[in-house]
Amino acid sequence: MDAVRVALLREVLAGTEWPGATRRFALTLRGSVVPHGGGLLLVGTSAYEPWHLAAHLVDEAAWSGTPELRPTLVRHRVRPGDPAHLSVGLGRIEAARRGETLLVVAPDDPCGGLLERIHDARRAGATVLALESGDRDLHRLAHEALTVPEEPELDLDTVQHLVSAAAGENSLPAPAPRGRRSFRDRLSRLADQLTEPPPARW
Repeated sequence: MDAVRVALLREVLAGTEWPGATRRFALTLRGSVVPHGGGLLLVGTSAYEPWHLAAHLVDEAAWSGTPELRPTLVRHRVRPGDPAHLSVGLGRIEAARRGETLLVVAPDDPCGGLLERIHDARRAGATVLALESGDRDLHRLAHEALTVPEEPELDLDTVQHLVSAAAGENSLPAPAPRGRRSFRDRLSRLADQLTEPPPARW
């Protein structure tokens, strides 16, 4: 979706919560994928693959000069002969570590196996973000979640367009310094530290 269409979409949604909500989520996404970090992993559910969002983020990463926004698309089913960029399976989530960001897009209920992998990635230190349609378990697992109820004038695909466009905008304000984290962020960080597995022996 080009900049003109995004601007028109924002104009149509002016006066609703969505322009502000998608910009805030985009700011969180942009702030979590720091330069020289571990990268951005993007995964959907077994019934929904967010390849469209992946393509938009690749474009935004190039246009904004922010290569860290370029995602690795993680797929539930990888077939022999798939090109390299389409050959990353769910095992990649299990390998996620501190410094990496996992963005989950779930228009339907994620299966239990995916939730377990997301939980393990979070415990290992990855930042978990979610665009979801009301799944409580996923919402609780995410450090930041944006819930998109199915409405006639709005759906998750539209929200993905707004988030990806906002994430690539160089006018986004810088993320708050670490010392000014909200109470919820600090509490979430403490909970993660308390549930982290012990370090491997060397």
